[in-house]
Order: sequence, then structure tokens, then C-alpha cells
Amino acid sequence: ELLRGRVPHMEALIDGILQYSRVGRVRGTMEPIAIGDLLNDVVDLLDPPAPFCIEVAPNMPTIVADKVLLSQVFSNLIGNAIKHHNRPDGQVWVDWRDAGPLVEFSVRDDGPGIASQYHERAFTIFQTLAPRDRVEGSGLGLSLVKKIVESEGGTITLESEEGKGAAFRFTWPKRPKGR
Repeated sequence: ELLRGRVPHMEALIDGILQYSRVGRVRGTMEPIAIGDLLNDVVDLLDPPAPFCIEVAPNMPTIVADKVLLSQVFSNLIGNAIKHHNRPDGQVWVDWRDAGPLVEFSVRDDGPGIASQYHERAFTIFQTLAPRDRVEGSGLGLSLVKKIVESEGGTITLESEEGKGAAFRFTWPKRPKGR
């Protein structure tokens, strides 16, 4: 029984390691992406529980990017906000602002927050902040997000206090460099 219970976790871990190793080496197709439509697809795939609310700001931009990579970033950030929330009726807000040649996106929640001493650790590979018997995770999600964002020429930051939710802000080029 124990082995059977661990197989899905091992499969997720191996898949995550493969994804992590490909970032920056395997280039996808660059195409115009309507971010609002992309976020609708991501939220549909995540299928948050009924009382959970995800609000996407109106008038999201259209940028030229690798759709798979950008989907992974949003899916990990929004999925983590849902998975690690301490209430079934939580909220997530996705917003953006123009930052010249970049777009700054934010994914903010009203969950339990992350104490400041764990902010850097949150992006470290194989690190989880909650015990694995409480929340299923490989410790790859945020390290993968950081690697993707930085490989595309952006940056990512975490703003959070314990008990006051978390906000992940990341920048992404409006157009890929050299293309």
C-alpha cells in the first residue's frame, strides 16, 4: 500500500525534474498570446473548488511568448495559491502593469502567507514549506517558475507576511529578445 501510494509522487517528481532540466535548452514556438484567454484556460484546467474565487484583471495584454512556458508559470503560481490556502473560500487575484519592454504580472492570494525567513527557500529546488504528509508537492514548482522566468529575461519576487497572504510578482518580455 505504501509503495502504491508513493508511485504518483515519484512520477510527479521525475516529470518535474525533466521539465526543470529542459528550461532554457528547449525552445518552444513564439506566438502572440492573449493573456486573458491563457489565464481562463489555466483556471479551467486547475478547476478550483466551488467556493474558491480567482479574479483576473480586465484588459490583460497580448504578448509574444512561448505559450507552454507562460502557462506553466501561471499554473504553478495559481495552483500553489489554491493548494496551500488555509480556507476553502480563498481568493486569488491576477493583475498586470506595463513596465516598458516588459509586463509585470502579479498573482496574489489571501492565504496563510509565508514568513520572511522562508522567502528565498521558497524558490530552492526540492524545498517545501509545508510537510509532505499535509500538502502533496515535489518541491519543484517555484524553482521551475523561477528558472522559466529568468530564462525568458524576467525576474520574480515574493512579498508575504505570515497570516497576510502572498504576492508573487514576475516580469516577462513583451517580445522575445533577438527574435
